[in-house]
Amino acid sequence: MSYTLGQLSEYVDGNVKGDESKLIDRLGTLDSAKPNELSFIANPKYLSALDSTAAGAVLVKDQFQAEQIKNAIIVPDPYLAFAQLSALFDTAVSSWSNIHTSATVSESAFIGQNVIVSPNAVIEDNVTLEDNVVVGPGCVIGANSSIGSGTKLNANVTLYHSVVIGKHCIIHSGAVIGADGFGFAPKIDGWQKIHQLGSVQIGDYVEIGANTTIDRGAIEDTRIANGVIIDNQVQIAHNVVIGDNTAIAGCAAIAGSTVIGKHCTIAGGVGIIGHLNIVDKVHITAMSLVSKSILEAGSYSSGTALDSTDKWKRSAARLRRIDEMAKTVTQLDKQLNKSN
Repeated sequence: MSYTLGQLSEYVDGNVKGDESKLIDRLGTLDSAKPNELSFIANPKYLSALDSTAAGAVLVKDQFQAEQIKNAIIVPDPYLAFAQLSALFDTAVSSWSNIHTSATVSESAFIGQNVIVSPNAVIEDNVTLEDNVVVGPGCVIGANSSIGSGTKLNANVTLYHSVVIGKHCIIHSGAVIGADGFGFAPKIDGWQKIHQLGSVQIGDYVEIGANTTIDRGAIEDTRIANGVIIDNQVQIAHNVVIGDNTAIAGCAAIAGSTVIGKHCTIAGGVGIIGHLNIVDKVHITAMSLVSKSILEAGSYSSGTALDSTDKWKRSAARLRRIDEMAKTVTQLDKQLNKSN
């Protein structure tokens, strides 16, 4: 589908510099965009690319940048405008409508209007699918679960029983929501399973990445608030609580009963141990291990920086001697104080 620059500008409340009737049918990068494509510039270090780009138009933030190209849309935040416009050019479509004949749907399930249930999906007893829900191929929706209006489950998503998903969520393929948390009591001859009696509550406008797992609570529910975005292959354990609009990048793992505040960002590969409290507006950098609560907003890091293997080995050897060195420094300090 094609749009004029004028139509695109109106969609993002921008101002056109150049030809408002210029047709755009795709989005592209500054380096590779063609004359029928719209690009954007969000980082000043790429300003020089405006002189050589073949893009038909560019999203820019001010008149100075706009003057460097024939056609532009001026907006306060080009990257945000690009994100908004991406919805117009999304090529993802559903191949089915209504309920496919190969799907298994319980007679006790409530199915709203304009719901799509794709081939080989299973909808168990007392499930509620509100209006405009899309259930992809091979999905399983456990008994007594509910899915809010406009939510889309891609192929092979599994919801265990009694899971609640809010409105306008996107859950990507392979995600498993509501599996048992890792709860076991030790006994003489092994382990006694603790049956997980809670569930999972997910708010509105949440996006959950492929192969991410969110465990049900042991007694109370695991809770994911509105606007949370979760990347691929993230592990969220039982009874975790995550506040509004927090973002969690790939391969992060959050242990049981940890509470994370609103507007936090957790980078890739972060590990967070259980029973901690992390306040609002905390940023945790990649591959950090969080072993204690974070009670003030800000950016936090752990671990050692990358170096050549030889240097890293020497640094690691010195690190092992820190305790011994600290004791030596303490003894020297005491001797110095006595001599004074």
